[in-house]
Amino acid sequence: MIAAVALTGYAVLVGAVAPYGLARARWAHRAPAVAVLAWQGLMVTFVVSVALAAYHLVLTEEHVHQGLVGLLSICGVAADVPAAAPSGAPRGPEAGSAGGTEAPAADAVTLLAPAAVALLPLGWLLRTVWRSRRARQRRLDLLALVGRPAPEYGATVVDHDVPAVYCLPGRRPRVVVTRGALDVLSDAQLRAVLAHEQAHLTGRHHLLHMVADAFARAFPGLPLARRAGEQTALLLEMVADDRALRRHPRETLAAAMCEVAAGRAPRSALGAGGPGALIRVRRVLAPQPRPHRVAWLAIVAASVAAPVFPLLLTCGPTL
Repeated sequence: MIAAVALTGYAVLVGAVAPYGLARARWAHRAPAVAVLAWQGLMVTFVVSVALAAYHLVLTEEHVHQGLVGLLSICGVAADVPAAAPSGAPRGPEAGSAGGTEAPAADAVTLLAPAAVALLPLGWLLRTVWRSRRARQRRLDLLALVGRPAPEYGATVVDHDVPAVYCLPGRRPRVVVTRGALDVLSDAQLRAVLAHEQAHLTGRHHLLHMVADAFARAFPGLPLARRAGEQTALLLEMVADDRALRRHPRETLAAAMCEVAAGRAPRSALGAGGPGALIRVRRVLAPQPRPHRVAWLAIVAASVAAPVFPLLLTCGPTL
């Protein structure tokens, strides 16, 4: 019971308190890739903590003393550890076949709650992947009808007055540029914003978007779910900005971002404009030093270690 209370408190801290602190962290915009890792770590930590808390709430007294080994024995991983017998039932060979029949059923019931917690976001992730793939395919079919290939830019041009540049990730990635964007962007600005979109494609940023979206759908109303989706989207745009800045001047990229800021990418696509463009322009024009290497490593280590702490609590009785 103590472990269940500790794990529940840890889940509350990760799901309801930590998101506000991380969203306000000044270092996040200076190291957006590390910040994305931190948000992903919080989501994994929340799922692990809630699943193990549910396990501790329903497990038997014998499994309490066995800790993680008790959990593994239920799963059949640690076969040498005897399964818990019902309270008051014989422990020796005289238990007979009845006890052996009841134990697996009781163990299966014990795993239902933690399995449901773990499978809920996984199910939403699979659904999100399926829906995103369908939406991208519909968009690709539409582009085949209304788009015009532009090999000189490695993109597809569509006849639309609003300046917009976005990419459609997937097996057949496509960068899309509207006629309005070609009218207002210089050649240097266009190539800078195209480098931004290529960074999204090579970094496979859409996968991280889908993870955050699935988590938000699995746990609606949770502060971590709401904040993780918003911050992941903004931070990934900053990661793409940094990649584009390796080959293009800051002023050129900032000017291009201002021109396409009003353009909205369709669902399942990643665009250079949209919400957060002003924050990114300011960041591009007024760069801040990256966190010290020690601080950077400490943040990465904390993000990786956070999901391990609930496992240590579960292992505690066996140590």
